Amino acid sequence: MGVLRLASPVPGTLRPLTAVPDPVFAQQMVGPGLAIDPDRTGRQDVLAPCDGVVGALHPHAFALETADGRAVLVHVGIDTVSLAGQGFELHVERGQRVRAGDRVLTWSPVDVAAAGLSVMCPVVALQGDPHDLTQLAADGEHVSAGQPVVEWTAG
Repeated sequence: MGVLRLASPVPGTLRPLTAVPDPVFAQQMVGPGLAIDPDRTGRQDVLAPCDGVVGALHPHAFALETADGRAVLVHVGIDTVSLAGQGFELHVERGQRVRAGDRVLTWSPVDVAAAGLSVMCPVVALQGDPHDLTQLAADGEHVSAGQPVVEWTAG
């Protein structure tokens, strides 16, 4: 299987999943990973963190299925499902193959924050083993969209 490099889907500050105000992510119920506290910009593209096929797709979240059977979830903000897609623009379709760095959706962290919701963006190795993830940047470090932030090694 080898090493899968995951890039930050948005520009912002790296945070541990435990900082996400949602127990499903904070307690790693769906898998290990990290979160990005995004830069507060009006419109922001959310990029694919790796190559894959778009599996689950919602205005506020998507999962990519990799060629070797792994899956990566990007959740854009917390409780953003309550916005019913308002303020989110999808640029891909389910079943579409994407490459790392491709634009998947566009959103406004400013608008989500103004709605009283957290803008944290968890990036999760679905069903992954925490021991297989190596963080490439330190918590609190500012990262660019497309910058590698995790290596996921799987046997």
